[in-house]
Amino acid sequence: MRFTTSGVVVAVGSRSRQSAEQFADEFDIKNRHGSYDSLVDDPEVDAVYIGTPHPMHHANARLALEHGKPVLVEKAFTMSATEARDLVALARERKLFTMEAMWTRFLPHVIAIRTMIEQGALGEIVSIVADHGKWFETDPRFRLFAPELGGSALLDLGVYPVSFASMLLGPPERVVAMVDPAFTGVDGQASMLFGYAGGAQAILTCTSSARTATRACISGTKARIEIDADFYAPSNFTLIARSGEERRFEFESLGRGLHYQAEEVARCIREGLTESSSMPLDESISIMETMDLVRTFL
Repeated sequence: MRFTTSGVVVAVGSRSRQSAEQFADEFDIKNRHGSYDSLVDDPEVDAVYIGTPHPMHHANARLALEHGKPVLVEKAFTMSATEARDLVALARERKLFTMEAMWTRFLPHVIAIRTMIEQGALGEIVSIVADHGKWFETDPRFRLFAPELGGSALLDLGVYPVSFASMLLGPPERVVAMVDPAFTGVDGQASMLFGYAGGAQAILTCTSSARTATRACISGTKARIEIDADFYAPSNFTLIARSGEERRFEFESLGRGLHYQAEEVARCIREGLTESSSMPLDESISIMETMDLVRTFL
């Protein structure tokens, strides 16, 4: 929010007053709430960002929506497609803006890639390859490994390549996956192969046990785009024609790039929109349906 003039952080809510005070002191936030109920009752709050662990997204977002507050819900949107459908139904019933916080969609390099594809620079998309892997110390209390915190390489890391493929190709018609557990039993590594109606394929991987290349490649009948690491964060890319000719595209971005989605939330609310065309609610449901299916391979 420090990199945008579209809004300000006026309040923070936590399960305890102490943690709310600590966070507010660190980031100079005026209103401090020792409960989520108190936060959503704050008249100065125009919208709520849900940044709690995955299992809490559904209940926390419902609470905000029931109190008339638009929400930005951290990805993965929910723990399951069932929860996602319930949230979307409530948001539409209340006519309140709601969006999954897939911030990658709003980064300059991703917007440029989508424009190129729409203009036919790649021809027909044939394949997408993307991975997201990070190494985490094997601490059973850490959120990626703790079942009670929604521990899951897929929900935390794999959602990026899955959402990336969804953005470009829509929901897959066929899903094949190999999923292996981490030491606590939650999914720790997944390799996914998606097939689409037009014959395109996506090869996607994620792991919580290694720092992988975190690159992505979109190959089409005319050319391909190779995105530098980290493909899901502010990055650059190269357009490579069939002939081998290369064109480099580089972008400047402030900070980590999260402010772009904040600006989208502010724009939509200002214009009276209840969802973003760049991250529509039906697609968030579809992504959760796909990830539900992948996790059945564990």
